[in-house]
Amino acid sequence: MTTTQIEIQLIAAVVAAACALPGVFLVLRRMAMLSDAISHTVLLGIVIAFFIAGSLDSPLLIVGAAAMGVITVSLVELLNRTKLVKEDAAIGLVFPALFSIAVILISRYARGVHLDVDAVLLGELAFAPFDRIQILGFDLPTSLAIMGGILAINILAIGLFYKELKIATFDPGLAATLGFSPVLIHYGLMALVSITAVGAFDAVGSILVVALMIAPAASAYLLTDDLRRMLGLSAGIGVASAIIGYWMARALDANIAGSMATVMGIVFLLIFFFAPNRGLMAVARRRSHQRWSFAQTALAIHLFNHERTAAAVDENRLDHLTEHLHWSPDFARQVVQQAQRRQIIGRSNGHLILTEEGRSLARQMLER
Repeated sequence: MTTTQIEIQLIAAVVAAACALPGVFLVLRRMAMLSDAISHTVLLGIVIAFFIAGSLDSPLLIVGAAAMGVITVSLVELLNRTKLVKEDAAIGLVFPALFSIAVILISRYARGVHLDVDAVLLGELAFAPFDRIQILGFDLPTSLAIMGGILAINILAIGLFYKELKIATFDPGLAATLGFSPVLIHYGLMALVSITAVGAFDAVGSILVVALMIAPAASAYLLTDDLRRMLGLSAGIGVASAIIGYWMARALDANIAGSMATVMGIVFLLIFFFAPNRGLMAVARRRSHQRWSFAQTALAIHLFNHERTAAAVDENRLDHLTEHLHWSPDFARQVVQQAQRRQIIGRSNGHLILTEEGRSLARQMLER
């Protein structure tokens, strides 16, 4: 493995971890599409910064892009707080408007300049190791140094304000009661999202950034309810998917960012179907279990209601269940078999009888 290959994987891993951490809070706050909105609106920040600096090489363009990301979030929040439009609609209103303004400014005042997101922010991971910087005597890829710093900032910010972020995310009212400012916490988090997104755009491109912010966090959400574990799983899934995606790209001679995003999508789908508690298979098993459990409870109540009555001789026959409970013969037979295994009912001379456990179950349900 060459040094370049190692550096590409390091950059991808650091970017994945840096994006995954704030991405968890975006998913929990149902603001996942903000990362996509920021990827469009930063163009206006780039345009304004270019008009001020007069150069495409100025670092002011990155600053302008990050600032516009924060402004995007602020405008979305402003619209959402009016209660006249929902958050998804607010995002859909803000980012096309800001993006359109940027396009108009470029076409009117910078037509002869190659000024767009591709020129400034949309990086290519394969070329990232060739843009280098000297830091404390170490020769490092610029993207690795920048994203390493952003990752450190994200870890530090989330670590220092973990309690505040957790309470403000799940219960803003409680946060306000405890003396925290949900608005301040929100904008602080969105500033982290914006800075992370802009830094990562420059390293790996916008498509991969959106995937890195949302897919690992959404996958982790399906695996656990514990926020600390969710943050760790999100970062781990992002890093693993990025590295696997790199080697898949090499094997297929395909685009690296596209391969990484594809792997994340595949990982999410696997978790979506097979997660222990929230996966589709687990939900289907749980619903099936609830269906059979409900049917056995209904059978216990039916037998209990007719116990020691003149109609009991007819009502406690298996073939009568199809008439009284409107069950198919096959379904009734399976319910009776499962109820027997649970020792809810027994059989005597071809009739169904409740066990003591079955009577207790019926009483509990009738007393509710």
